[in-house]
Amino acid sequence: MKMLRKQFVNLSRVSTHLPRNVLASRAASRGAEMSTNVAPAETATAPPPVINEFRTGVTNPGEQSELHVAKFYTIPIEEKKQIFSGGGLPKQYEKQIKTFTEACLMVRSPALELLHYIKNADLTKPAVRYVLYGDNGVGKTLTMAHVLHYGALNDFLLVHVPWAPNWMKRPKEAANSASQEGFIDLPFDAAAWLIHFKAQNSKLLQRLQLKTSKEYVWSKRESTPAGATLIELVEHGIARIKYASETTAALISELKQLATAGQCKIMVAIDGYNAFFHPITRIFSDNKQRVSPDRITLTQPFLDITSYDWTNGVCVLSVDKIAMTEGYMSSYMPRYLLGKEGFEHLDPFVPVHVGNYTDKEFISYINYYLDRHWISKTQPGFEEQLKFLSNMNPYTLMRLVRGL
Repeated sequence: MKMLRKQFVNLSRVSTHLPRNVLASRAASRGAEMSTNVAPAETATAPPPVINEFRTGVTNPGEQSELHVAKFYTIPIEEKKQIFSGGGLPKQYEKQIKTFTEACLMVRSPALELLHYIKNADLTKPAVRYVLYGDNGVGKTLTMAHVLHYGALNDFLLVHVPWAPNWMKRPKEAANSASQEGFIDLPFDAAAWLIHFKAQNSKLLQRLQLKTSKEYVWSKRESTPAGATLIELVEHGIARIKYASETTAALISELKQLATAGQCKIMVAIDGYNAFFHPITRIFSDNKQRVSPDRITLTQPFLDITSYDWTNGVCVLSVDKIAMTEGYMSSYMPRYLLGKEGFEHLDPFVPVHVGNYTDKEFISYINYYLDRHWISKTQPGFEEQLKFLSNMNPYTLMRLVRGL
């Protein structure tokens, strides 16, 4: 394996290592070659964008079909910033976006299957729960990102938790809840989520002008009156971090009522959802006992919005072995990861399996890296070595080429 790895590294290079003057001269020479081959009459017209065989110009997920499977599409920078500024893309993938200066997602069958269900769903019925499942590194997070992009372009209010296990394993700060005895608040995590919610939905919220249904009293001197906009409610939780957890619960309660009343439609997306049903967290109470997820004040609001007692929305959830701790990672199947309580909470739900790359997707992935000059194919057997080393697992393949 080490010999194959060494040989693989020798076969590849990184274009970013080239000096700028070399890259500039190459670009200039390519431009000169193109200009000599173009007729004078054609120079006045800008050439159409080049769409390679592994790319598609259809950037709206709602318009993509089986014809676009294994092709890359580009998310515009502004849309990427709006949807994913608070998280939602793997760290390694974020680094790749910065390196290639473009956010490209591959159109894959699980995402198209999920989009087909959502586009044909009857939103007047109770919210349907869709559960993404699969082994580590197969692309569940990016499948969810694909669906989130569709939701943002089709006027869904996004209730998105980029990675729920962070709250249970690596909270920024934990404090005793002032409103619920025996519960733990995660004020900074709640405030960060409110900022993320505002970034994703501020334009749509301003257009819809959704109002609160009742007054919320935070203390003797602070309250949010009935009829305040949801943006005001969110901004209160951001400004007064002490009440961020309570504000989050109030916001989600209002969203459910507003959606059921037909004033908006909601897409709930929670990555690592099974963390809410894990037996323990890494948060300790005052008596040094580990706190279970049901004693975290942020847990209940997101369990409430993934129940079936509201309409005009969809729930896209993922279950992941990495969301658990050691000793609870034997299987990636939903029934095992959710446990009895979590499975019963979601039942019935629609499972959507995400697997490793197909041969077509693998070839498209390699062509994309060749196109970006991140790797160069120099001898026969190159792709077979990559297949062997990665087993066509998307994350493993990305890790193999990241340090070249």
